[in-house]
Amino acid sequence: MRRFIIERDIPKIGSAEREALRGAAQKSNSVLAELAPDIQWVESYVAADKTFCVYLAKDEAIIRKHAEMSGFPATTITEVSKTIDPTTARA
Repeated sequence: MRRFIIERDIPKIGSAEREALRGAAQKSNSVLAELAPDIQWVESYVAADKTFCVYLAKDEAIIRKHAEMSGFPATTITEVSKTIDPTTARA
């Protein structure tokens, strides 16, 4: 599967209470179960008015389907072509 970063514009998500985030995760997981095995949620980063989600998916279309079914916007979907980290600097 391919790796994607999904940027979601969700006003005030950064100030959401733990229970609200739990409910959002549960909703996402239920949709993911319906779409499996073609999509997998790896993790998300929550900012003030956005989330940045890392997904593994067969293609962008399945990510859009997840967004439609879950009700969470997929404002921008970017495929990751390569990754680097501190170990990349080593010879």
